[in-house]
Amino acid sequence: MSDTKPEHFTETGLSADLQAVVGELGFTKMTPVQAASIPLLLQGKDLIGQSKTGSGKTAAFTLPLLQKINLESRRIQALILCPTRELSEQVAREIRKLGRKHGGLQVLLTTGGQPSKPQSLALEKGVHIVVGTPGRVLDHIQRGRMDLSRIFMLVLDEADRMLDMGFEEEMEVIMDEAPGTRQTVFFSATFPPFIKNLSRKYQDNPVKVTIEESADGKTAIRQFAIDADTEEKTAALFRVLKIHRPKSALVFCNHKATVDALNEALAKHDISSAVLHGDLEQRDRDRVMAMFRNGSVRILVATDVAARGLDITALDLVVNFDLPHQPEIYVHRIGRTGRAGEAGLAVSLVNASERARLNDFASFPGVQVESGREEIPVPRASEKMALHAPAEMRTLVISGGRKDKLRPGDILGALTGDAGLTAQSVGKIEVHDKFTYVAVAFEMAAGALKSLQAGKIKGRRFAVKFVK
Repeated sequence: MSDTKPEHFTETGLSADLQAVVGELGFTKMTPVQAASIPLLLQGKDLIGQSKTGSGKTAAFTLPLLQKINLESRRIQALILCPTRELSEQVAREIRKLGRKHGGLQVLLTTGGQPSKPQSLALEKGVHIVVGTPGRVLDHIQRGRMDLSRIFMLVLDEADRMLDMGFEEEMEVIMDEAPGTRQTVFFSATFPPFIKNLSRKYQDNPVKVTIEESADGKTAIRQFAIDADTEEKTAALFRVLKIHRPKSALVFCNHKATVDALNEALAKHDISSAVLHGDLEQRDRDRVMAMFRNGSVRILVATDVAARGLDITALDLVVNFDLPHQPEIYVHRIGRTGRAGEAGLAVSLVNASERARLNDFASFPGVQVESGREEIPVPRASEKMALHAPAEMRTLVISGGRKDKLRPGDILGALTGDAGLTAQSVGKIEVHDKFTYVAVAFEMAAGALKSLQAGKIKGRRFAVKFVK
């Protein structure tokens, strides 16, 4: 095989349908991990991929998978294991998006925190692809609900993270259940001994693909550290937001109490914000993430539950309100910005002890902190901050989804038809099984709500309301 890697999807041998889909989605030039991985996976080779979050790795394994899927056979043909519910949801969404021209494609999400009965019923009817977390997947296998004997591809996405979360035994049991002739793909930011052992045991002459940060060895994320005593941090955060005016920002705290207190402080200054932490119910997590992704919420204040698996394509700024205790977590946090080769910005607000810890992080790969004192000055604690940051969009929830045969085009058609909106006034549309989130330009939202409540979508009436 030539060492020259393709640059465009048209050069890979992907089917006309898949090339049409990537074109419709606005993908033109492949990311480095896609250019390196897709030809190898189309050839059926096992692969070890090492690249950072946001590099385009989901499409890298999904497109070859979709090329080989047999839609006439309602048997599980591919299994993708992910460490978290959030990442599993993100991967399943991406597969459905890329498989939009694969009529009848059945993708099942199997994660904890969701009722298992609907998953069991779907398995009985038959699905093509399963995406899930190791614990729930293994539960279905042990109860005789999930048969892996026909899979041709097994993907471990963020394998090191699954190890960190204590899924060693589950990973091995699941891989033992899959046929030995399958294609096995590992994506992992790091390769500790256990992951290397898994590769030796379960992969057949894998090709390793390593994507460096950039040609000059420097990260695309500019990293600043701002000295601020603990009681000055809220004012320092306001100053950072005032200077940079991000359309979207993710602010990390180490504790839930800090998240809630900071969110209240932002609300008092009319800053559009929401919280994400482990105490939220899954439906509330879904709601918050939908609003953040579609621009109805500008600032997301989160604990490290949000550090992995968030489906965010364009994040302007990451702020470490509290510095994490491990450099690995720091790198994972800031990796939410600067995705797929775009420049990103990360700011850490550090007190004296955190400054010393950050200095200790300096030798860890991906940590390249600039001073930031001149570019982002620290405000006096008493300085009054005036920062009004309204959201550009507002979110509607419609009481119908995939189970009702609704598609994004149906929602867009209703909004640009009877509701009279332009396509530019409609933002991200997320269709779930039983409901749909749609973002509408803030000034048009009230009219859109009334029109959808009075009208029909695909000839049917659905309940519609604002998401709060």
